[in-house]
Amino acid sequence: MQEEVTQKTIAFSIKSAKLTIQVLQAAARKFLETQNKGKTKLHHGQQSLKQLKKHGAALSNIEITEANIGAFKPCAKKYGVDFTLRKDKTTQPPHYVVIFKAKDADNLEQAFREFTAKTLSKEQRPSIRKVLSAVKQKAAAQTKQRAKEKIKERGLEL
Repeated sequence: MQEEVTQKTIAFSIKSAKLTIQVLQAAARKFLETQNKGKTKLHHGQQSLKQLKKHGAALSNIEITEANIGAFKPCAKKYGVDFTLRKDKTTQPPHYVVIFKAKDADNLEQAFREFTAKTLSKEQRPSIRKVLSAVKQKAAAQTKQRAKEKIKERGLEL
């Protein structure tokens, strides 16, 4: 009888130990899930000022007068710069302020170099419409010249 009670006691203690381990594992899983859900995902590239402040880094800014600031975005994305754009409407023409993380200053400088190089190359390229109109005028002048030559040749043959 004593052995039977001892065996039942040992079996009960083993089952309860297994049960507590399973409960502990389930509680740990739930805790880790809530910890992962609680973390905020940091944004990259262009973002709002609020999202940029969540990075916890010091912020710097640069004022730009360029109206075509949209072309800057791909350059900044290429160099991995986290930034936000603000438009200062009080000035004429409106100025743009680029706010970025201070540690991204070197990357931002490189992105601005590429951006300015692109804009300068676009400005230096001739307008396609102007080139086409010049070619049309030249072609029209040549056809008039040929028509006059044909008329002169016909006049000589008669």
